[in-house]
Amino acid sequence: MRYAEVPDVKCRERIEAYLRESNVEFEVREHPLAFTAQEVAGTEHVKGRAFAKVVMVVADGEMRMVVLPASEKLSFERLRAVIQAKHVRLASEDEFAGRFADCDAGAMPPFGHLYGLSAVMDDTLAKNELISFRLGTHTTTMSMRYEDFARIEKPRLADLGVAPMPV
Repeated sequence: MRYAEVPDVKCRERIEAYLRESNVEFEVREHPLAFTAQEVAGTEHVKGRAFAKVVMVVADGEMRMVVLPASEKLSFERLRAVIQAKHVRLASEDEFAGRFADCDAGAMPPFGHLYGLSAVMDDTLAKNELISFRLGTHTTTMSMRYEDFARIEKPRLADLGVAPMPV
């Protein structure tokens, strides 16, 4: 069993060990407490289109991970078409919290396969040389080359996001 699959290991340790096993370079940063992905991107001075946020959905009764740029909202219509699902809705925290017991609520990293989930990722993120994302807490982020992320996670890419309407 690889270290990344050992239960009761903190998220950061799990991801760092997995990336080392996969020969992937990464950078971890601490930042002030921030809850929304766009806030985190701002504190890290990362463009929203290069900061990956995780959105958990239930599609035809199955939990799914969707990864979007912080600057975009999920188009449920597009997601339904891509995954060929009849019914898609946001998952409640109660529905997915147990799966991410090593992470703070809402601070999951985009490594679905480490949590038994397939990931569908917005193709905007694939256009970045580097991507950043939460590392299991509301004060820690990780950055890595998108090319490395794609090699080890193998996300399904699709046009899933829409820019939010200006307020």
